[in-house]
This record gives sequence, C-alpha cells and structure tokens, in this order.
Amino acid sequence: MPDEIFDLIVIGAGPGGYVAAIRAAQLGMRVAVVERSERLGGVCLNEGCIPSKALLDSSELFVLARDRFSLHGIDIDPPKLNLARMMARKDDVVKKLTDGVAFLFKKNKITRFQGTARLAGKSGDDHRIEVRGTGNKENQILTSKRMLLATGSQAMEVPAFPFDGETVVSARDALSFSSVPEHLLVVGGGYIGLELGSVWLRLGSKVTVVEMLPKILPNTDRQVADALMRSLKKQGMTFLLETKVSSLEKRDGKAHVQINSGDKAEEIVCDRVLVAVGRRPLSADLGLEETGIVVDGEGRITVNEDYATSVAGVYAIGDLVHGPMLAHKAMTEGEVFAERLLGQASVVDYEFIPGIIYTWPEAASVGKTEEQLQAENIPYAAGRFNFMANGRARCMDETDGFVKVLAHKETGRVLGVHIIGPRASDMIAEAVTVMTYGGSAQDIAMTFHAHPTLSEAMKEAALDVEKRAIHS
Repeated sequence: MPDEIFDLIVIGAGPGGYVAAIRAAQLGMRVAVVERSERLGGVCLNEGCIPSKALLDSSELFVLARDRFSLHGIDIDPPKLNLARMMARKDDVVKKLTDGVAFLFKKNKITRFQGTARLAGKSGDDHRIEVRGTGNKENQILTSKRMLLATGSQAMEVPAFPFDGETVVSARDALSFSSVPEHLLVVGGGYIGLELGSVWLRLGSKVTVVEMLPKILPNTDRQVADALMRSLKKQGMTFLLETKVSSLEKRDGKAHVQINSGDKAEEIVCDRVLVAVGRRPLSADLGLEETGIVVDGEGRITVNEDYATSVAGVYAIGDLVHGPMLAHKAMTEGEVFAERLLGQASVVDYEFIPGIIYTWPEAASVGKTEEQLQAENIPYAAGRFNFMANGRARCMDETDGFVKVLAHKETGRVLGVHIIGPRASDMIAEAVTVMTYGGSAQDIAMTFHAHPTLSEAMKEAALDVEKRAIHS
C-alpha cells in the first residue's frame, strides 16, 4: 500500500493536538490526526476538565437546593439525588463537545485516523508513522515532513496503591462511580483531589484528604490556600497533613489503609481510595528513543521556542513538554506552534498562564505569589478586598473569599492577582489581560466596573494597593 503523505501529522487529539490541527488547516496545510480513542478531545474533554466541571456544577446545585434555597425564601421538599441521571447529563455534555470537535475536523478538512501511532523512521526527508488499529486497516503507514506529538499525560500511581478501577481509582474512575461512597479517601491535596473530593462530599460522602506536605496546594498563594482549606473544612472535608499512605488491604468489601504521620501510625477504613498525586507525560511507546528524540528524567520532551525536538521535523507540545499541565496552556501552544511553522512571530506568554481550582469557593491566580516576590526580593505592594463587602456577592449569599492584587512598589505594574470566591475562574481573565499588556494596578482602578458585579472586588483590591479602597 502506498504511503499517505500530509503536510502535518498530529499524534493526539486532545486540546493541544486538535487546536494545532485546526489552526494548521486554516493556514492551508493538509493535516492528519491520529487518535487512539473513538472520541476526539483527549483527557480534557472525555475524562478530565469537562466531565469534572459538569459534576461540580450538578453537585453544587444539589447542595444549594438542599441547604440554601430556604435562605432565599424558596421552600421545597428535601431534594433526592438521582446519581444515574446526573451521570447521564455529564456524559451528554461530553458527547456534545466531542461531537463538536469532530464537526470542526470535517469543516477544516482534517483527516482522522483512529489507532495507536508510533514513529517509524524516515523515508528520504519524510517522517513515517505506523498506525495500528485503524478500523479494518492494520499497520497503516502515514508520511509527512512534519509531525507534532501531543499525546498528553496520565495519572501517576502510588507504588503501594496500583489502580484497580474499583477500590483504588484515578480521577477518570472517580467521575463515573455508580453509587456514592460512604467514605472516600483522597491521596493528594492538589486541585484534582480537592475538586473530585468536593463532588462526592456534596453528594453525601465522608471525604478525607491525605497530603504528605504541611500545606495543600503548595504552589498557590498561601493566603488563598489557607482560606480554601478553612472553607472546605467548614463544608465537612477532613485533612491529614504531613501524612503518608503506606499500605492497603481489602477486607470485607472495605479498604483498610495504613497511614503514617511522623512516628504515629493508624488505619483508615474507607470504601474507595482516589489517588491524585499528579500526572506524567504519555511519552512512552512512541518510538522516541529509536528516533533519537531527547527526553528528560520525567519523560518530558525537550523542545525549543518553535516546539521543535532534537530531531528535525518532529515537534511536541502540551503535557509532553515543560510547563503546567493545563488544557489552556496546551491549546495556546497548539495555535502558536502552527503559526510559527508558517513563519509567523507568535509567542506564548508563559508567565501569564492562569491557574484555577474549581472547588466552591473557586480559587484562581496568575503571576507571582507573595511568597515568590519575597524570595526574589522584589519590592511590592498588596491590595486586598473581601467579597463580604461586595454588593453582588451579598445578593448571591456568596461572601467567602477575597481578591488580592500584587503590584510593583515603584512602578505599580501588576505582578500577580489571586482570587478566592464566587466565579473566580471568570474574574481572573481581567487580570490576565492587564498583566499581558503590562498594565498597572491604577489601570484596573481607573477602569469602569459595572455595579453591582463581582468584578468590582477587583477594582477595590487595585485601589487598595495604594490604600484608597472605597468600600473597606
């Protein structure tokens, strides 16, 4: 069978891969995408960002109906959880979005191959990819001068706790429980564990978070992380910090987990154990070593500013390369990669990548934390405004949290913004925009913020940098 030749072949149809493919096709390239799963969209759309947010929203509505409607003068019978229907809605949200990506592929005339891809050497100046399992075709060969690796990442296991999909589960499994666990043990105090722990806590589980470090969310502004932990504790979540899990035994349908904190050891009996200790790049089994592509000790591929690997014509983006494992980072890299491939001077502003934790209250940040500024001896001024004094937050009965703006003490340029509170995930966009354009706290303070809105808290925090906030 003759090789099929493309201008660009993308391996992986997650956020980075599918965006790169679409942008390259828009720029006139003949593009093919190889994806092993039946659905496009990768982990984010199928078993990560989207299904988790669907369940977070559904579970938050359940809590509002159960605990908060009466405060607004809405009297209803105690709500009953229909978990099967909630899961069906989550699956429908995922299907609509993945079908949308498939439509975009057709619209942009992108050729899709379903199967597992592996680099298969060169034919002259062209790279070859072997695709196994594409429908009725086996070991099909695709050829292109340029190949983009965008295979993403997968959940890391704890050596003593291998995933079994039933008792010891990954985030993917925790999105599809058929019943509410009586007691869910979460190993890891990062954003994935806290988000999924929040889902099942709201739906009725006892949730215990075990974290080996003295703080949750170690890279988050400490005031924000501490405030979030206080809020989650108030909601019923239990935290065991500076604690390690050592062993697990299944008895009588339960998991008996041994934990250690210093010299103290104890046993926790639970129904399920969610291991959320991080993710690792999916760079194995791609044929990287045989091709000569340089990979670091963590499995990340080394690339330059054009996302080129050590082998000419082969590129990599997203979770495969250095940087935070975030969908919006991968998507921007995919777009910039395609444009730089065609000679455009596009860049990714890595210092302005926002990070968001979709608990409730939400937490969002961009730029430097106070701890980083102090460690780097950068002079700064901090402005803070609590949602307690925000009119819209009062109307919503969502007064937990605050906005904090960090600005250079001499120039006023915004160095970091940290939010914990209602809709922090949406509010952080203003901070990203201001910082991207080198704006100051005064620029935020001088900009109209409609009243009453949550965004007024951003303006007040900016005013507070110079200690001239009006409402605090």
